[in-house]
Amino acid sequence: MKCKNCNTALSKLINYCPLCGAKIVKKRLTFKNITAEINEQFFNIDNKFLKTFLHLFSQPETVINGFIEGTRKKYVNVIQYFAISLTLVGIQVFLMNTFFKEAMELDPNMFNPLGIDPESQKNNPFNSLQFEDYNNYQSVIYVLSVPFSAISTWLAYWVVGVRHYNFTEHLVINLYYSAQVIIINAFITIVLLCFDVDFMLISVITSIFIFAYFFYVLKRVFKTSFLISLAYFLIVMVGYGFLFIVLMIALGILAIIVMYILKKS
Repeated sequence: MKCKNCNTALSKLINYCPLCGAKIVKKRLTFKNITAEINEQFFNIDNKFLKTFLHLFSQPETVINGFIEGTRKKYVNVIQYFAISLTLVGIQVFLMNTFFKEAMELDPNMFNPLGIDPESQKNNPFNSLQFEDYNNYQSVIYVLSVPFSAISTWLAYWVVGVRHYNFTEHLVINLYYSAQVIIINAFITIVLLCFDVDFMLISVITSIFIFAYFFYVLKRVFKTSFLISLAYFLIVMVGYGFLFIVLMIALGILAIIVMYILKKS
């Protein structure tokens, strides 16, 4: 008998491959087997998903540092956890576009108190964008935001001399953090929309949670005091803001070049 995942020769007495750790499937595939496996993976009180979710709140350093240091079986793999969170985003987008479409319709005059003349915005190429357009691309935005946050934490901690994590390990930190935030954000958004809570208020609530949880994760993972963690967090935010501005400038220049080429053609 051989492992179906890594082709390693196996004894008939073992249940897991000693090389890749995969579970040895001996029974024929049936609906009962699939149901049992789904229950074990997601609905059992001792399943890894629930344990990962709860421990990322109560002891995020155990989950994140454990994965970085080699503990890979106790919790859900960081890539799998992030993939699950993106699946939930897809469900959130579907529900919002289907049942809560009116909640995403922003008042076009909401920025008038800032002195913006609506007539002056007619030639703005971004003026036709609706919130629904942003909502439909949430998964892409989340995926693209992770490298930016990873670069920000890596640079910030490198500047202050805390360099025991390399960039890939900072990527793991930010993937676990982002996945947890995405899951909670999707759940809170849908629940509050069901109670007719204003979407802008929901955005404020979730934004506060996102920043507070990010600070909490960095404090626990790097095991620093409150004031030192706060200082590091502010440096990270400055770095993230700088990267965002650079990206916006680059996109602006690219947009100008594209418009110039189209105009000439």
